[in-house]
Amino acid sequence: MCSGEYLDFLWNSRRRRLGFVFRVVFGLWFGFVMLKPVAGLRPIRERARSWGDEWLFVRKDESELGPFHAWNITGTYRGSWKFLESLNSSSKFPDFRKSAGDSVIELVSTPTKITGVHYVQGVIIFHDVFDNEHNVGGAQIRVEGVYIWPFRQLRMVANSGKEGELSQEEDYILSNPYHLLGVFSSQVFQESPRDKIWRRKNSPIYEMEKHCNIEIAAQISRISSSQNDGDHDRYHIEGLMESPTVDDDGDCFSPLLLNATSVNIEVYYNKAVNYTLMVTFVSFLQVLLLIRQMEHSNTQSGAAKVSILTIGQQAIMDAYLCLLHLTAGILVESLFNAFATAAFFKFVVFSIFEMRYLLAIWKASRPMNNGEGWETMRRELSVLYSRFYGILLGGILVMYEFHNFLRPILLLLYSFWIPQIITNVIRDSRKPLHPHYILGMTITRLAIPLYIFGCPHNFMRIEPDKSWCICLVVFIGLQASILLLQHYLGSRWFIPRQILPEKYSYYRRFDPEANHAIDCVICMTSIDLTQRSRDCMVTPCDHFFHSGCLQRWMDIKMECPTCRRSLPTA
Repeated sequence: MCSGEYLDFLWNSRRRRLGFVFRVVFGLWFGFVMLKPVAGLRPIRERARSWGDEWLFVRKDESELGPFHAWNITGTYRGSWKFLESLNSSSKFPDFRKSAGDSVIELVSTPTKITGVHYVQGVIIFHDVFDNEHNVGGAQIRVEGVYIWPFRQLRMVANSGKEGELSQEEDYILSNPYHLLGVFSSQVFQESPRDKIWRRKNSPIYEMEKHCNIEIAAQISRISSSQNDGDHDRYHIEGLMESPTVDDDGDCFSPLLLNATSVNIEVYYNKAVNYTLMVTFVSFLQVLLLIRQMEHSNTQSGAAKVSILTIGQQAIMDAYLCLLHLTAGILVESLFNAFATAAFFKFVVFSIFEMRYLLAIWKASRPMNNGEGWETMRRELSVLYSRFYGILLGGILVMYEFHNFLRPILLLLYSFWIPQIITNVIRDSRKPLHPHYILGMTITRLAIPLYIFGCPHNFMRIEPDKSWCICLVVFIGLQASILLLQHYLGSRWFIPRQILPEKYSYYRRFDPEANHAIDCVICMTSIDLTQRSRDCMVTPCDHFFHSGCLQRWMDIKMECPTCRRSLPTA
């Protein structure tokens, strides 16, 4: 056989094999297509059938986001509640005095074996419910029910499960950052532990499950993409909460209208991360301002003019913020890195820079102890650290005990410029603080409280308090204004001259004939005493110096360059 015939033989055999493979594949595909409808001929008892299946059969070509898609309604919903009537007309629970308020709904939806039905567990938290002497305005109800997703119907009743059992709903709530940070902020900024214990013992909301049949009927709707502020779908719940009593003697309370919209957790995460970035940036600016101030008062005389209470109070504030952010990071594990970064920067501010500045001020205010050896210095340092951390721990106990008065306590903490104002008046100090430090610290210290109590969409679920924010801004702004005026007009500019004490004048009269040519021991040049001018200053110990030379010397040491006696303020 020649080579050409052999090649034709190989080509024909390969083509026959390819044709056989093609026919087998085509036959399998044809059989699969033809036999697939047979599955629909199986008996009805083998199919999982439930409410709304006929709707699913008719509209089986709906897209995934169509009206019959099994929306996952698990999540947190924030909204409001109100009585359909003007007030609660029932006498079963007369403590329901408010007519409307805010609400938070936590839901967990899990599929069941019944097509079209999901099992739902959750908690409904009502704010501004009670009007009593304990000022406890919140309550919560545990609920369970079903979500019929072909009809978007939600039916729930009060949860009758035993307390202490860990369900999927509880597991979800324990890992939900919105819920955890909301509980954390309410415990820190709003509700005291004493009121929480009182509410558990005396609140009517915990007696409802014994005396009431709480029934909730709601409709679920999806928010349009134009109103959605994230990648995931958001839903709206609108329903009615009714409570006929068990013994049929009237309703427990009038019907409540519930309206709530789901919270986008991604947006919530972004808000929390942006907050921590803001805290980190503010801490970095405070470090730069502290470095600028430490350079401004790098001498012993300059550091002695700064009030140790002003710097210590700011250090205690930064220590509290460090603890709060670290606790929030531990509480919400998914946000630990962000909050730990903010806590680290606050730790750097108070433990490195502010404590170092405190030590410099402490040392400058005790010049006689500098040469007394290491033992004396160690005792001084131990006294300083013990006082600082003692005040820090004592402040935590005070805030825990007087939790209801947290806003006045914050105003007291933000009076950190007042000790410096008083120190300037008493010592008649000249420019102890740099103006950039005063303005910068005033603005950066306001960032966190104004966000927490002034931002209407803060991530900590705290209602804005504009009046308190205005009071805080005016209070600390007034302090900063007085400090700046002291810097430019003098430390005692606002005190009448009639009540000021006698002040030594370095330009006092002297007899020029009784003195010969005198040299200034600072610049080692002669002083012209023949004519009266502002170029010559005389100390209480009768030593003469050039005005500029002595002023620069007093910025370093408040003692006479010739005899080492202490000098009064200029």
